[in-house]
Amino acid sequence: MAVSLGYWVLFFVFVIIMLALDLGVFHRGNHAPTMKSSLLWSAFWIALAFIFSGIIWQTMGSSHALDFITAYLLEKSLSIDNLFIFILVFGFFNIDIKYQHRLLFWGVFGALIMRVLFIFGGAALLHRFVWLMYLFGIFLIITGVRMLFEKDEQQDLNDNRFIKLLRKFLPIKEGVTEPHFIVKENGKRYATKFLIALLFIEGTDLLFAVDSIPAVLAVTQNTFIVVTSNIFAIMGLRSLYFALSGILPMFRYIKYALAIILAFIGTKMIFNEGMKALGSAWHISNIVSLIIIVTLLIISIIASVIVGRVQERRKF
Repeated sequence: MAVSLGYWVLFFVFVIIMLALDLGVFHRGNHAPTMKSSLLWSAFWIALAFIFSGIIWQTMGSSHALDFITAYLLEKSLSIDNLFIFILVFGFFNIDIKYQHRLLFWGVFGALIMRVLFIFGGAALLHRFVWLMYLFGIFLIITGVRMLFEKDEQQDLNDNRFIKLLRKFLPIKEGVTEPHFIVKENGKRYATKFLIALLFIEGTDLLFAVDSIPAVLAVTQNTFIVVTSNIFAIMGLRSLYFALSGILPMFRYIKYALAIILAFIGTKMIFNEGMKALGSAWHISNIVSLIIIVTLLIISIIASVIVGRVQERRKF
C-alpha cells in the first residue's frame, strides 16, 4: 500500500516538533533525570506509539496496525543492546549523568537519519532483488547463533579500534568537563571526550542497524510502517535508558532472548519467501512473531530476576 506524501510530511513535522520540545523545553537545562520522570517519559513514548498504531488502524487497516506494533516491539527489544553500550560509554568516558541526556539527544538524532537511509536503501534492494531475503535471513540466523554462544566479557574501550582511530586522527583536549563537542584553545580547535563518545555511539548504532533493519523488513516492507516504528522505538530509548540503567545489568538473560529472536526472524524470512516462491499459502504470520517476541522477553526477564534473587540469598 502506497502512502501519500502528506502522511510522510505530517509524521516528520511531528518528529521535528517533539525533538525541539524535548531539547528546547522539557530538557533545556543540564540535570540528572530522576527515576520517576524517566519512567513517565518512557510511558509517554510507548503510549504515543500505540496511539499512532490506532491511527494506522483507522487510516490504513488492522493488518498494517499489527505490522506496526510487531515492528515497533521488535525494534524496541533489539535496541536493548544500545542501552548496554550507553552504560559502557558513559562509564568509560566518566560523563556526568546530568550531561548524558544531551549527548543521547544528538546520538538519537544521528541514529534517526541513518536508520531512515538504511530502511529506504534496504527496502529498495529487497524490491529489486528478492533473493536478498534469503541472504538477510541467513545473516540474522548466524548473528543470533553467534550472540547465543558468545562469552560475556567486560569490554575495555581502551582496546577498541574505532576509538583508537578517532584518537589518532582527531586532536583531543583532555580534561573538558562541560558538555562541548569542540573547544577552541590558542586559535586551534580540539575534539572532546563528548564528541568521541557521541561518534562511538553513532558507530555502534550503525552496526546494530545492520541486524535490526533486515529483521524489521521481515515483518513488513512497507517503508512507512518500518520508518515510523523505528523512529518511535529510538526516540523512547533515552528515557528507557535512564529508567533502567541501574537495574539493566541484572537482566542477564536478555541477550539470549534477543539472540533467539534474531534467529527466529531470520528463519521466518527464509521460510516465508520459500513458501511464496513455491506458490504456497503457508507462512509465519506477524501475530505469531509478536507472540514469540513478547514471550521470549518476558521469560528472559523473569528468569533473570529469579536467578538474581537465588544468588543474593546464597551470599547470606
